Amino acid sequence: MDLALWIAAGLLAAVALVGGVSKTFVPQEKLVKATGGRWTADAGVGFVKTLGVLELLAAVGLVLPAVLDIAPVMVAVTAVCWVVLMIGSIAVHVRYRDGAKYVVATSAYLVLAAFVAWGRFGPGSFTA
Repeated sequence: MDLALWIAAGLLAAVALVGGVSKTFVPQEKLVKATGGRWTADAGVGFVKTLGVLELLAAVGLVLPAVLDIAPVMVAVTAVCWVVLMIGSIAVHVRYRDGAKYVVATSAYLVLAAFVAWGRFGPGSFTA
């Protein structure tokens, strides 16, 4: 169970890192042209960059607290926050009719994050 939770958290951290770097550092004009990025045309630059920073923080929060054994409960808290973020992401992809592949991928991230939250708050808790 612990290994599965680590793998899930690591995968989510990688996804968050890639998304965070692109939203934070790639110019909005390029994001608009990227597949699945059409929504950024209707969002302010500050909003997109804020989402990017949140994703970078999620990448850190999904792994680092447990690795350093400093407030490891933050892994589960971060996973819950990721679930909320993915709900919003699904809504945006549906609204912009980006296609089923984006909704399915985002739903998979949501399920993984829910698994990490459940596992780290429950049976795979670092305090257990």
